[in-house]
Amino acid sequence: MTTVADAGDLVPDVDKIGVLRANALGDYLFTLPALAALRAAYPGAEVVLLGAPWHHRELSGRPGPVDRVLVVPPLPGIRAAGPDEPAGPEDLLAACRRERFDLMLQLHGGGRNSNPLVRRIGARVTAGLRAEDAPPLDRWLRYVFHQPEVLRYLEVVGLVGAAPVSLMPAFPVTAAARAAAARAAGAAAAPRVVLHPGATDPRRRWPPERFAAVGNALAAAGCEILLTGTGGERDLVERVLAGLDRPALSLVDALSLGGLAGLFAGCALVVANDTGPMHLAAAVGTPTVGLYWVGNLINCAPATRHRHRPIASWVIHCPRCGADCTREVYPAREGDRCAHTDSFLTDILVEEVIGAALDLLGQVRAGVVIARPATGGTGSAR
Repeated sequence: MTTVADAGDLVPDVDKIGVLRANALGDYLFTLPALAALRAAYPGAEVVLLGAPWHHRELSGRPGPVDRVLVVPPLPGIRAAGPDEPAGPEDLLAACRRERFDLMLQLHGGGRNSNPLVRRIGARVTAGLRAEDAPPLDRWLRYVFHQPEVLRYLEVVGLVGAAPVSLMPAFPVTAAARAAAARAAGAAAAPRVVLHPGATDPRRRWPPERFAAVGNALAAAGCEILLTGTGGERDLVERVLAGLDRPALSLVDALSLGGLAGLFAGCALVVANDTGPMHLAAAVGTPTVGLYWVGNLINCAPATRHRHRPIASWVIHCPRCGADCTREVYPAREGDRCAHTDSFLTDILVEEVIGAALDLLGQVRAGVVIARPATGGTGSAR
């Protein structure tokens, strides 16, 4: 076995690379600099993402660092089952063995569940993350929970000789995506600000009434307010709309991933909880005000401050029972956290968010915001 201490050389004769990352939008975006580094280090190789159904639906045929997507079936600890989805790895393993991967990278997590799968695929060289209770791969990096996600995956691809070409995720926006956004939202009458009040984890949601207060302040400053979300977040969006003094456009479930990217690319600012759409806005180059619990701030906040203002909540104990939530660790086990879902963001002040938003909007209007991040190095070689 090659250990961390002596890993880092390019793997010779690589024609096909598999990457396991079968989770949510923000998780995929955090890997984009690592995928760009892989593309640069192995320019002739095909990159196949072992992902979720949404990856296949949204990434197939669009520019980016992934050539193809193989959908991972529902597997414990890797991907939950959707409606009427059969579980089981055997079809995936057979398909992967037919691919004859030269290199297989585990960018999915600590590896307790994913490393056994990666080892069974039979790639010539495996590399990835390893928590204390996970089996090793050929080249591995110790999983330490509190680390910026972008840097975590750059370190992993460094195990196979892929040097960074960018430190910021960049998601290309196509002409078709911009057209879809224009059909859904129409022409802008003023600088557009998107409010995104949802998040998968209720603990990461700032109260919708506070989003409304921010929307009112920005509308009074001359901005056009739009709201985004998925169907499960419709109630949150409706509560924001009810608190606004002026009409705003709701785009709940109105756009695909590409269309949402096109919408964000035409906006002056996105104000959102720590969730996939906020990270998508940052990846297309739009200024963001992101609302974070401090633990998530360490792992997920953008590293730069010229375009982005991550605002932290410093609450570390459950507002309901007082449990210390800094003790949540990976891999999660029963009893690692309390069962309550009260918001951890309530100590973030409306005035702080408005101030950050107006600061960024002032830069946009003054024309001093730096150019949007380049997408070079992430385009498919095919």
